[in-house]
Amino acid sequence: MGNIRTLLPLVLVLFSALVASVCGYEYEGRKSEQRTQGEKWFLLRQLHNVVQTDAGSMRMVKGGYRAGSFLHSPMHIGFISMEPNSLFIPQYLDSDLVLFVHHGEARVGHIYRDELAEKSLKQGDIYTIPAGSAFYLENRNENQRLRIICSIDITSESMGWHAFQSFFIGGGTHPASVLAGFDHTTLSTALNVSTEELKTFLTRQTSGPIVHLSGSHHTNTWSEFLAQEPHHKLAHLKRIVNFEEEANSKQEESTWSLRKILFTLLNREDIVNRVGHRAPSACSLYNRNTDFKNEYGWTKKLDESDYSPLKQSGHGVYIVNLSPGSMMAPHVNPTAIEYGVVLKGTGRIQIVYPNGTLAMNARVREGDVFWVPRYFPFCQIASTNGPFEFFGFTTSARRNHPQFLVGRNSLIQRLRGPEFAAAFGIGEKRLKRITNAQHEQIILPSSSSTPGDMV
Repeated sequence: MGNIRTLLPLVLVLFSALVASVCGYEYEGRKSEQRTQGEKWFLLRQLHNVVQTDAGSMRMVKGGYRAGSFLHSPMHIGFISMEPNSLFIPQYLDSDLVLFVHHGEARVGHIYRDELAEKSLKQGDIYTIPAGSAFYLENRNENQRLRIICSIDITSESMGWHAFQSFFIGGGTHPASVLAGFDHTTLSTALNVSTEELKTFLTRQTSGPIVHLSGSHHTNTWSEFLAQEPHHKLAHLKRIVNFEEEANSKQEESTWSLRKILFTLLNREDIVNRVGHRAPSACSLYNRNTDFKNEYGWTKKLDESDYSPLKQSGHGVYIVNLSPGSMMAPHVNPTAIEYGVVLKGTGRIQIVYPNGTLAMNARVREGDVFWVPRYFPFCQIASTNGPFEFFGFTTSARRNHPQFLVGRNSLIQRLRGPEFAAAFGIGEKRLKRITNAQHEQIILPSSSSTPGDMV
């Protein structure tokens, strides 16, 4: 009996320790699960290959989505990489595109209001291509890769098919031209060529959507096409398809839809001399003045009031550079979902749920893509070992007016008063001391107490 009494307290202690250990394990497990789930939702690390050839690639990350909830966005982010002296062959998309030239130089040609517009783009340039507008991209540089980051605005029409769909004008066996889908008898009649010639025309291209234009690789019709003057390009395209207007109105009516498409894509004789005159110019993000700057970093942004073509896509553009250890103050976007791509350095992204719990506190590096739902509080923090730069898109072309929660001229200062003090359960004097402690705004310095390995 004495032995039992002696052992009982020891058993109780061990049992209590076991319960505490299990509870602690479950708590840490919940924290780990929450952290992993948050990164799964808000970090977009699953890259999908859209195009892959020897001459280049296009990859895409799908926008944040959680079925049956508010975590939804129609925007995806694309990454185009093209080898020197290569071409992304003519196509049109079911999505609006906003292009940002991250590295290198590009030549873009597209149909703008029934005209062929050609623009040279340099590093830092922004350019828009509306959904349904035929276009091509060329890297003319002999020694430098071209890298483009683009927003892909998924339309309601495309949601029933795929998240992103290219309709290639040029093509062959790989990729297939949209023309190849028509019955060959119908198409040969529409183009006024023999079925034998049509078969050769539709099967010659085998190099893929991004092709080399010279060197040791196969040189195709597109290299000859790109070397010509704009008005000759139009004539050359017409020779390729042997385009002629039907004299017989009845025949023309039977093939009107196809001919109308080709006529729009290949232009008209009466506007050849006005090629490219009305298309908008590119806008350099790097050459713009900063919207905000202090010794801890700077921000730049573009909306429809700065660059009117953004109104078509409904997207805004921004870029932020943070000095080592500095922080973009906690803030909220009241009018738009925000997407970001890390261009340089490492840092942390913290996002908070509406219920005041931490949704994500993730370390990010160059190439990572993140998104933040509208109204969700968040901040970005640079690592202490170097600057942190990220570029991105917002889902509204209107001025965003982010609401900063802390810092000078922030919401916490504007709301300062007896009601706000009562909400925190403290006196006004103490609240004033806390809200006035930070003298900087928007981009804040690092704390001297912040450990070096925080980010």
